[in-house]
Amino acid sequence: MPKAQTVVGVIGAGNISSIYLEADRKFRNIRITKVADLDIGRARAQAEKFGKQAATVDELLDDPEIEIVINLTVPSAHAEVAMRALEAGKHVYNEKPLAVERADAEAILAMARARGLRVGCAPDTFLGGGLQTCRALIDAGAIGRPVVAFAHMLSVGPESWHPNPEFFYKPGAGPMFDMGPYYLTALVALLGSVARVSGMTRITHAERLVTSQPLHGARIAVEVPTLVCGLLEFSSGALAHLTTTFDAPDGYTVGLRIVGTEGELECPDPNTFGGLVRLRLKGDQRWHEVPIRHQWVENSRGLGVAEMAEAIRAQRRHRASGELAYHVLDLMHAFHDSARDGRHVDIRTPCERPEALPADWGAEG
Repeated sequence: MPKAQTVVGVIGAGNISSIYLEADRKFRNIRITKVADLDIGRARAQAEKFGKQAATVDELLDDPEIEIVINLTVPSAHAEVAMRALEAGKHVYNEKPLAVERADAEAILAMARARGLRVGCAPDTFLGGGLQTCRALIDAGAIGRPVVAFAHMLSVGPESWHPNPEFFYKPGAGPMFDMGPYYLTALVALLGSVARVSGMTRITHAERLVTSQPLHGARIAVEVPTLVCGLLEFSSGALAHLTTTFDAPDGYTVGLRIVGTEGELECPDPNTFGGLVRLRLKGDQRWHEVPIRHQWVENSRGLGVAEMAEAIRAQRRHRASGELAYHVLDLMHAFHDSARDGRHVDIRTPCERPEALPADWGAEG
């Protein structure tokens, strides 16, 4: 095994685990050895499919070779599993959100600091070639000073495709907690930290009908808002509008546009690594496609884990950090707090804009 390779274990063998279990085929500085799940049969199925070892959660956490745990459990279990990984002396990388409650996120970060461990968190799509190309354009002044951004995610809802969609309508999920992290993380990576927000929310349908298999015909009681509209004021003074909803009548429509003093930038879907980047400068009537010169334009979930592993070895900050994820969690809660209380909400969670990823990072795998 190469000296710089980091051994990784995966807890949670659900729908999202397949793409993560392929990560060590893309990133040579990590090696995934074990996959665990409360349902050991599901863990065995994924282990056999991807050439890993199936394990119980305790067996995985007790393995002294494993340095990083990828936590792919349901949102309500993110905090508990992350704390157990840290208690076992492992670095942890959570699927988004970092936790359901702010207090749990604070506890995770506090334990990591106390034990000298790292916390990372999805999404890592902001490290992909599409959004990193947008970052390079903004940093180079291509659109001047960013003034306002417009972002939206309009979806018919996961009950149309997910095999077990109930958790999407429970605390810790909904369109903002499920999809908002992609948009908010991208906005913070592009424009910096947020100073305050305001929001409005609603539950459009009290019950949802599952049309996917294998639970076709089941009904889900909705416990969280399915439409969230928010305004953000960045520390830089830029503003943004974000809408996320599972109430669209059909399909999946997304958008992210940033307007600056000298031009406009049309960004790709923040839930992807590649996509179309277009630029229109002041006085120009036409949009121009910008070539992507950065790595990772295909589905590269696990990029944040690999970059964190490298950062641990190099003793530098990693980019898809727990602090960034906590700032995003705070923003999502703030939208709901604002809607409930009818007020602006000041954001007090510290967050440094993550450094741009070099265009050739990981070019050799």
